[in-house]
Amino acid sequence: MRGKTRLRANAANDNFRKSNVTSLAPEDYNMADWISVKEARQAESVATDREVRGWVRTRRDSKGGFSFIELNDGSSLGNLQVIAPAELANYENEIQKLTAGCSVIVRGELKESPAKGQATELHADEIRVLGWADSETYPLQKKRHSFEKLREWAHLRTRTNTLGAVMRVRDQISQSIHGFFRENRFLYVHTPIITASDCEGAGEMFRVTTLDLDRLAASGGPVNYSHDFFDKPTYLTVSGQLEGETYATSLGRIYTFGPTFRAENSNTSRHLAEFWMVEPEAAFFDLADNMDLAERFLKYVFSETLNHCQEDMEFFDKMIEKGKLEQVKAVIEKPFEHMTYTDAIKILESCNEKFEYEIQWGSDLQAEHERYLTEKHVGGPLILTDYPSSIKPFYMRLSDDEKTVAAMDVLVPGVGEIIGGSQREERLEVLQKRMAAQSLPEEDYWWYVDLRRYGTVPHAGFGLGLERAVQYITGMNNIRDVIPFPRTPGHAEF
Repeated sequence: MRGKTRLRANAANDNFRKSNVTSLAPEDYNMADWISVKEARQAESVATDREVRGWVRTRRDSKGGFSFIELNDGSSLGNLQVIAPAELANYENEIQKLTAGCSVIVRGELKESPAKGQATELHADEIRVLGWADSETYPLQKKRHSFEKLREWAHLRTRTNTLGAVMRVRDQISQSIHGFFRENRFLYVHTPIITASDCEGAGEMFRVTTLDLDRLAASGGPVNYSHDFFDKPTYLTVSGQLEGETYATSLGRIYTFGPTFRAENSNTSRHLAEFWMVEPEAAFFDLADNMDLAERFLKYVFSETLNHCQEDMEFFDKMIEKGKLEQVKAVIEKPFEHMTYTDAIKILESCNEKFEYEIQWGSDLQAEHERYLTEKHVGGPLILTDYPSSIKPFYMRLSDDEKTVAAMDVLVPGVGEIIGGSQREERLEVLQKRMAAQSLPEEDYWWYVDLRRYGTVPHAGFGLGLERAVQYITGMNNIRDVIPFPRTPGHAEF
């Protein structure tokens, strides 16, 4: 027996098989005692004792008196092959009964593998079964399931190759976001999830209340907010931007990164009711600074993802969207082109392309318009600027022509808009006029207006939806497959 924490696997251990789950002894929790499947597959040092823990993907019994077990623990796309000899004490009564989904601990010797496509394999000295999975009811059998079907098993779907890869890429993008802003001297600020203000002015917000809605409906009377928890109407936030501006105008550079909510009754492959947003705000930044920040930000995040998720990205390129790697590399390598909204409208009007939505100055661009510009006209990433003030929120800085605002949208091939931002309106009187024009009561935003009264400065920022970024870089068609538990109209499972 090797080492004081060596696992005991023998037929006499009745407790080992009495329940579906076998408890771990305190010494089994020392993480230094085992390595991940990813580490085992990439190990430079072989012919050494190693321990891995994970879930069985497949088991195949050989006529030669041993079994091949494919093991995965979520750390990598590929599995680790385990060779289980018939000499193991629990070979017949346990190992030969292993099925997909069972959890095990394996200890043995890591060796170079003669098999094609894998560098190493683990020759088991002992295998301990922690939890069984009924092969009759376990839904993830060895066959292809549609992504739509997998959403019904959101608690298990990350055990599949695709969803596991998506979540590793999502993690890397999140880590890279924090890394970029740390390197660029931005402070991480947690803005509130419950708010009384509507940043976008669209009114598509989820109400937060402790009122008895059944009694309120039965009464037929108006809502008395003095009985509500916050003494006023409150909502789940659609953006942390306004609160972020308050910190940027005192701390210089900040970013928020958290959940946001839209009560938009949209059942499409691009919309969620709950999603994550990263929103930097920087004092003393103008629109040019903002565009430069957005370009450097995307290049950094995409580069880090390609560097750290190479296996997963090759999988997406092969199995999900052909050419995805080259598309992402182009965003990293090509300088972003710039174009005004007005010039974009002229190009779209004269391109002879048939669009579903009408093109006219003063209307918002649709995804089909954005994709034409970035994919067919420019052939790479594009930043559009100077949108009509009539289609943009009150906080965007009004241009000298008083018709446009200092707004920007970053467009990339395959998606269209991936970042939206602007220079913020720092002039008190102009901001007040913009709010009045959009029928926003100044008393509801008194604290936001105060920022223009006391030491106002030019400042700018943008927003990136995390799920949009993950969807773009992985090539996944539906945004519901890039978030752990999607929230959409009529669906709040798990």
